[in-house]
Amino acid sequence: MPVPDDQPSFTLAYVPGVTPDKWVRKWHERMPAVPLTLVQVTPADAADTVRDREADAVLLRLPTDRTGLHAIPLYTETTVVVVPKDHLVAAADEVTLDDLADDIVLHPLDDTLDWEQPPGRPAIERPATTAAAIELVGAGVGLLVVPQSLARLHHRRDLVHRPVTDAPQSRVALSWLEDETTDLMEQFIGIVRGRTVNSTRGRPQDPATTERTRTPAKNKEPKDTGRGRRTRHPRSGGPKSGRGRHPRRRR
Repeated sequence: MPVPDDQPSFTLAYVPGVTPDKWVRKWHERMPAVPLTLVQVTPADAADTVRDREADAVLLRLPTDRTGLHAIPLYTETTVVVVPKDHLVAAADEVTLDDLADDIVLHPLDDTLDWEQPPGRPAIERPATTAAAIELVGAGVGLLVVPQSLARLHHRRDLVHRPVTDAPQSRVALSWLEDETTDLMEQFIGIVRGRTVNSTRGRPQDPATTERTRTPAKNKEPKDTGRGRRTRHPRSGGPKSGRGRHPRRRR
């Protein structure tokens, strides 16, 4: 059902492998009157989806072109190598890039890892997508190094993945337009950062409450507590002017 033009709404884009479910659930709990729409985008289109105002925010992988965008890194992903089950790497708990030096390692065009030099031997041509590269791994053409979430997304029974300890890592970030941090955007930022519903920056402000907070209380006469003044207690029987001293006796 389309959202009426006058009703507030929030659109969140995300790249494959990123799972925004827990934040979406929090949004529905805190903002039940504001619909949240999810849109999956390719890594290449992620930043432009926000720049073109097709989404209010996007969950993408760094590094990326951040021109005109804010970006809050949320977490860092483990990098893994995807191999056939009968490959030697499958017997290891973890590997290094040197362990892959003799293998063909596929480097898809949508790869988000920031390689100075991709590992292994290059394939004749680069696969167009990570999904296509996974198919080639299954066919025995080569291996694939990717963030762990993508290995899980494209899981196949004939393939396994193992951590690569010295490979570049991908960071998942929340990104939005630099000049447009709206109230709804602040709400979502509060959710992904784990702010509680009672946090000042994590909930909408009530103008009436804010005004009451800013209005100074009326001046009242201070109560006389008696502090700061000494109360003298003259000794009984002593003259007032003598401050409690006994008169001299006449001889």
